[in-house]
Amino acid sequence: MPLVTFINSMNTSNTIDVPVGETLMRAAVNSNIDGILGECGGACCCATCHVYLDSTSAPDVPRVGEMEQQMLDHVAEPRRDDSRLACQLVVDSSMEGLRVTIPQTQL
Repeated sequence: MPLVTFINSMNTSNTIDVPVGETLMRAAVNSNIDGILGECGGACCCATCHVYLDSTSAPDVPRVGEMEQQMLDHVAEPRRDDSRLACQLVVDSSMEGLRVTIPQTQL
């Protein structure tokens, strides 16, 4: 299982093992990571799992899909080039060491 580090807005980090095939959102919710709400359960329709990816820690992350692109226009915190929805990121072995920053708010 790849290790993924979640960093909150207070710069506190939590590193968790994420099963291959699980989304970052589901892994965060199951591990009680503060700041990842996932209100829609991973259906890509609420934007409450907005994160910022450190692309240098896992450069092979899949590109943003069309539906995710549209939802990123509705995030609570400023959208950046590294903005993603954790529900749309299915973990694979290439994500070992991925660092994910959680915005201050999701609502």
